[in-house]
Amino acid sequence: MRLVKKGAEADIYLTKWQNSIAVLKIRKPKSYRNQILDFNLRKQRTIKESQTISEVKSLGIPTPLVYFVNLKKTSIVMQQIPGKPIHDLSNSKIISLSKQMGRLVGTLHKNGIIHGDLTTSNFILSNDKVFVIDFGLSQKTIKPEDQAVDLRLIKEILNSAHAPIMKECWKNFLSGYKLVVGTSKLLQIKDLVSVIESRGRYATVV
Repeated sequence: MRLVKKGAEADIYLTKWQNSIAVLKIRKPKSYRNQILDFNLRKQRTIKESQTISEVKSLGIPTPLVYFVNLKKTSIVMQQIPGKPIHDLSNSKIISLSKQMGRLVGTLHKNGIIHGDLTTSNFILSNDKVFVIDFGLSQKTIKPEDQAVDLRLIKEILNSAHAPIMKECWKNFLSGYKLVVGTSKLLQIKDLVSVIESRGRYATVV
């Protein structure tokens, strides 16, 4: 077992599951919380994440298979997706895949799910298919404001991590999103993204 990522909420390991490489996600105890409250919170989030991954897969969105959930250890063993994060691809490839990313996020939102951590590192290109990973911060909600926060995050990531191609990527992303949710919904969410930006809680993205 090899640690590949230490996160604020969970640690990610590469491990083996029935002779296949797998990902093990373990939610870590928080010493500042009451022990019983902390365990129940980690348990609930583990259940929610595993259920969300299964629901998202049922919508036709490529996600890792969940192999095993251990509630006592608040851990999930899931399929390791071989491939590269969108973040690490060439600029031209990121631009061309942005529309597909938008379509996937549109499908999530249309079905009342927000991802909660939309970054280009949480989309994996594997065998010409884009997978969505890491649903640890996902929520069930149909509130347009929550959907706008989801889009605002990916817009911010594009602006900070992919600044030279941000405009093209954002345009393609919104194009893919619109294909699923429709024009009126897209305009509503875009307006709300602008409202969020105008509050000054985030740096304005051109």
